[in-house]
Amino acid sequence: MADPQHLTPAGRRVVAAADELFYERGITAVGVALIAEHSGVTKRTLYNQFGSKDRLVAAYLTERDERWRALVRATVEACDDPVEAVTAPFAALRTWARTSSRGCAFINALAELPDPADPARRVAVDQKVWLLSLFEELSAAADRPEPAALARQLLVLHEGALTTLPLPLETLDATVDLARSLVTAAAPPGR
Repeated sequence: MADPQHLTPAGRRVVAAADELFYERGITAVGVALIAEHSGVTKRTLYNQFGSKDRLVAAYLTERDERWRALVRATVEACDDPVEAVTAPFAALRTWARTSSRGCAFINALAELPDPADPARRVAVDQKVWLLSLFEELSAAADRPEPAALARQLLVLHEGALTTLPLPLETLDATVDLARSLVTAAAPPGR
């Protein structure tokens, strides 16, 4: 896969076009010819930079994952209280949702890419595993008993919020409140 840090300007345009098109229309619905056209490069340039559509999809998801992780980390770092930090990924989701009208790109990719060996599927799986690990790490730092169990509950809640984002249900506020309730209820005895 092309290293996002070493992409040419044309490669960056390709990833930007892929981000827009894959997210809005779906990975399998978008061909490299359309991405090349939207990015202003030839198909040959696209293939020289990425080698295959599979690797381009992985680059698109990797770049999106880097943006998501940076937002989550910044939101966590802005928290003064370790208990508040546990729910920071939900606060980050509020910001992220403003530009993500089709829900989670990683969930969408997992639905479209069933092959476990697909490099893009691995990026999507790694993103979910990272979030689970982050929830566990933050739960432990907040001195919550059974941080692994709490992390699993928070991940399921977070993924449910992502899945319902495209629907006219307005579930995000309720999800954030429920996450806070879970973290508060998991307080060690005597606190």
